[in-house]
Amino acid sequence: MKSVRTILLGLAAAGTIAGGVTAASHEAGVPASVKARQATMQLYAFNLGTIGAMAQGNMDYDAEAATAAAQNLVKLSSMNQGPMWAPGTSTDDIEGTRALPAIWTDMDGVIEKAVALNEAAAAMETAAGESLESLQGAMGALGGACGDCHKAYRQPE
Repeated sequence: MKSVRTILLGLAAAGTIAGGVTAASHEAGVPASVKARQATMQLYAFNLGTIGAMAQGNMDYDAEAATAAAQNLVKLSSMNQGPMWAPGTSTDDIEGTRALPAIWTDMDGVIEKAVALNEAAAAMETAAGESLESLQGAMGALGGACGDCHKAYRQPE
């Protein structure tokens, strides 16, 4: 867990460093950092969708596929995303993003929610291969972790 916290604490520093790169890419439209974080969110959604479909009975339970999706969620939630969250890339700054400015003013809250997501993904990784019932039991914490961050830091559609 210490390495995850270290990676997450690097968010602020990496985001500041990435600001120069983002400013240079603004001229080309949506900054590369925004495209990268949106792609990351799509990867979260893709993998969560697989697990969610199984949990809801919309897809046959497959322990191998569920475990692979959960492992992907752990990897995504463990990587250093700091450069993707460059200052000046909120809804107040550019079009094409739903990232609220609160992300950059509430770093402690962001880190807390990121750690919760990583922990829920790790719990899902364990549960996903055990049984459908175990997967379903871990789904609430995982979906809750995603939702908590979105409620606080994502502009509604």
